[in-house]
Amino acid sequence: MVEVKNLTKRYGKIKAVNDISFTVEAGEILGFLGPNGAGKSTTMNMITGYISSTSGTVTVDGYDILENPKEAKSKIGYLPEIPPLYLDMTVIKYLEFMFDLKKVSLPKREHISEVMKLVKITEVQDRIIKNLSKGYKQRVGFAQALLGNPPVLILDEPTVGLDPKQIIEIRTLIKNLGKKHTVIFSSHVLSEISATCDRIIVISNGTLVADAKTSELSTSISGEQKLSLEIEGSQNTVLDGLKNIQGVIRVKKQKDTSDTSSNYIVEYQNGFDIRREVFNAMARNNCPILSMQSGNETLEESFLRLISQDQTQKTIGGRK
Repeated sequence: MVEVKNLTKRYGKIKAVNDISFTVEAGEILGFLGPNGAGKSTTMNMITGYISSTSGTVTVDGYDILENPKEAKSKIGYLPEIPPLYLDMTVIKYLEFMFDLKKVSLPKREHISEVMKLVKITEVQDRIIKNLSKGYKQRVGFAQALLGNPPVLILDEPTVGLDPKQIIEIRTLIKNLGKKHTVIFSSHVLSEISATCDRIIVISNGTLVADAKTSELSTSISGEQKLSLEIEGSQNTVLDGLKNIQGVIRVKKQKDTSDTSSNYIVEYQNGFDIRREVFNAMARNNCPILSMQSGNETLEESFLRLISQDQTQKTIGGRK
C-alpha cells in the first residue's frame, strides 16, 4: 500500500533523513518511533507530499507522490501534530468546508455524519472549534483526515498534550481505524506504540535502525530470547539440567528466593521454544518449577539500546 525507497532529505550539509526504505501493507498499523529530532515528522511530510525529498521515492497504492501527486494524495488522510483547524468555524461547517476542498464524491451530509459518529464528535458539531477541549480538537482533526475514506491514514504524534483518558480514547480510535485503513502512527511515546501498533520502525538521527513486529522487537535486536524461572532444588542440579537443553546459550542464577529455591535467567537462541524441555528436564531432576515467564527486554530497554548503537550497523529486522 505504501512503499518508501531510499528516501533522503538534506538541509544544506545536514541529513535530516538518510536513505530510509520500508513497506507498509494494507490493513497494517505501523508505529514510527524515535526520539525528538530523529526525523519522524520530516519523513511523514515527505510521504504525504507536503515537502519534497532530496532523493528516493514514495508510492501510495502504486502512485508516486511526486510524479502523480493528485492520485497519490487522494489515497491519504493526514493528521499532522498540530491539527489544521479553522478555530472560528463550527465543527460541522469546518468539515463541510474540508469535504468541498478535498472534492470528495460521496454523499456529503451522510458521509460527514458517518465520520462524526465514528470519531464521536456528533454532539459538538454546532460548537465553535476554538471553544472545544484539546481532545475534541484532536478528534475534529481525525474527522478531516477521514473525509473521503482514504485507505491510508498518517498520524503524526496524535496523542501529544492529551490527558490519560483522552489518550486511551484516541488509542482505541486508532485500533478501530486500523480494521479498515492502513495506518502509519508516529510517536516518541513507547507505551502508545506498543499498545497500538502491529509493527514498529525505529528511526534515530535520520537513519532507520529497526523494523520488526512489536512483539518481536527485543528478540530481533539481541538475536536471542530469555526465560525467567523460579525453581526449587539444588543449584548445581538446576544449572546442569538447564544448560544441556538444545538451544540454550547460557544460564544465570539471579538470587535466592527461599532456602530451597532460586531465580534463574535462561538465554536461548531465537527460533527455539524451550519451555517444554525445561519442564521435562526439571521434572526428571525432581526440581519443581514455581514460576516461568518471558525475561525478554522491555520495549524501553530495546529502544534505548537501539538509539545508542553505532548507526553504521546493519538494520535490525531485515525488512526493507
